[in-house]
Amino acid sequence: MAKHDLIVGLDVGTTKICVVVGEVNDEGSVDIIGIGTSPSTGLRRGVVVNIEKTVQCIKKALEDAELMAGCDIRSVYAGIAGSHIQGFNSHGVIAVKGGEVTQRDVDRVIEAARAIAIPMDREVLHTLPQEFIVDDQRGIADPLGMAGVRLEVKVHIVTGAVTSAQNIIRSCNRSGLDVSNIVLESLASSKAVLSPEEREIGVALVDIGGGTTDLAIFSKDSIKHTSVLALGGHNLTNDIAYGLRTPMVSAEQIKIDHGCAMADLITSDQIIEVPSVGGRESRTMSKRVLAEICEPRCEEIMALVDQELIKSGFKNMIAAGVVLTGGTCLIEGIQELAEQIFDLPVRIGSPVGVGGLSAEVSSPMYATATGLLLHGAEEESGPGATRQKAFRVRDDSPFESILGRMRKWFTDIA
Repeated sequence: MAKHDLIVGLDVGTTKICVVVGEVNDEGSVDIIGIGTSPSTGLRRGVVVNIEKTVQCIKKALEDAELMAGCDIRSVYAGIAGSHIQGFNSHGVIAVKGGEVTQRDVDRVIEAARAIAIPMDREVLHTLPQEFIVDDQRGIADPLGMAGVRLEVKVHIVTGAVTSAQNIIRSCNRSGLDVSNIVLESLASSKAVLSPEEREIGVALVDIGGGTTDLAIFSKDSIKHTSVLALGGHNLTNDIAYGLRTPMVSAEQIKIDHGCAMADLITSDQIIEVPSVGGRESRTMSKRVLAEICEPRCEEIMALVDQELIKSGFKNMIAAGVVLTGGTCLIEGIQELAEQIFDLPVRIGSPVGVGGLSAEVSSPMYATATGLLLHGAEEESGPGATRQKAFRVRDDSPFESILGRMRKWFTDIA
């Protein structure tokens, strides 16, 4: 299969590495042709802390995906998360040349909105237009061809630490991969699990992964707010390991098999087997004890997300409620707990809108990887598609950067 026929999403997570391979069919939709997963041991709270271990895990997932798809993978769309991610809204204004809005005007107004002071250790990952305003006419999604003299844009800008992005790129490069783009994981997940109707009337996506919980708020089909909390399923596993005095590997399996976010849902006669440490014999105990360990941590995560919703000022705008996704939301009772805390309708979101091996990825744990695949398909096959790398690691000196900007100014004047 030709290299350009393939689109690959790579979810570099705290607890697992996931590779999803797809191709765009003749109808323009995406068919999944390969999947590979591997436990992740080189990340903590969404950030690479050991490149060598991360490379080994990526290679393992890559081999499985290549074997299933019957192809060689050369480039990927990689996800990024971590508490270093920051999102904020910005505003740009320009005068329209010639009385009609052209693509150059659109590019200029977005560039004006991006013209904000950012520390040298941070990089803009995404500039996402929310709405355009032409001569005080608001709510315009695409202003091309419209008559006007003043063009404004409201955008949501997502920034991240340069070093964190560099480490993801280096891990991929050492695994033999090029990185086509780095995408915020909650933004990717939203493409896989949210419906157009939800995005239009207002929805909050909460992606509970292993090391982080990502929040993205949408309204009127545009993104309004993003944030990342440094809490996730790994904290839950840690609590179980300490509370039940069992190895971390066993605690993870107990969480997957028997975890429950609400103790009231468990009867006292339900029993589970708990492996011991140091070669001691396994023990049996009530499943309710496990639920009483899980509930406070799940409640803490949901309460922090609720605080973030209130702080964003958009909680009253999410009429469609909250969509939970990510591997941790598979725990029994987490939907009911979320409904109590948010006081909003809540559903569990699984990937939709893909063909081929869609049944293999129909779990919330594959939302990010499938979303990265759909994001890549949109970039490469949608309107204005481009195969250029949209993200660059900042490796030039400030002097060269200034020279580059001056050249651009002179080009615009000419």
